[in-house]
Amino acid sequence: MIPIRTTNARTGRVPYLTYALILLNVLVFLWETTLPPQALRSAFYNLALVPCELGNNFFTGETALDFLRSMFLHGDWLHLGGNMLFLWIFGSNIEDYFGRRTFVLFYLLGGVVAGLAQSLVAWNLCIPVIGASGAISAILGSYIILYPGIKVRVGVVFFRFFFQTFLLPVWLVLGYWFVLQLINGWFTLGVDTLGEGGVAFMAHIAGFIFGALFAFGVTLFKGLPPKTSD
Repeated sequence: MIPIRTTNARTGRVPYLTYALILLNVLVFLWETTLPPQALRSAFYNLALVPCELGNNFFTGETALDFLRSMFLHGDWLHLGGNMLFLWIFGSNIEDYFGRRTFVLFYLLGGVVAGLAQSLVAWNLCIPVIGASGAISAILGSYIILYPGIKVRVGVVFFRFFFQTFLLPVWLVLGYWFVLQLINGWFTLGVDTLGEGGVAFMAHIAGFIFGALFAFGVTLFKGLPPKTSD
């Protein structure tokens, strides 16, 4: 299922941070495309989070930068495009609810938690963990808590030729996505899926859970957002 848009009303203010994050990710990827393959590989190892190195350098500034930089590096256009699509569709409402300062802190913390979780289950792998999907998974987790009644327009391809759209509850769309991460994460546990450009499922799972818990905690003090739709 490919999300197209939600029925959530437009935010009361322009989601500058969501747009800025998308722009920054795109600019970093454009920089990646200027590097020869070997130089790009070296850049990933030098700039991104590498699980097998984490234990020896955990409490250092360089490791903190590795966590941060990993969130803005992507392997290819499909990797970047998928992440930015989800950020575009779901990020603006979360930014509007949390406020800009809390949103950027939440986004970065989600990425760190996701990267740390992936490193813990793949501690012996010397493969860079890259991508914004951990932080974006946190956004998805918070969305299902804050806007469970919202619907999402999704596109589905049948038999590789027929494209049809459906309007589905967000809890079904994001819940289905999360269950897929759990299933795939279970079957790839302990397997080097990253070595061939695989998916960091544990980062998705941890990011989603963090986002849901964070949003739930905020609602205890701030309450739920108003129920609005287009």
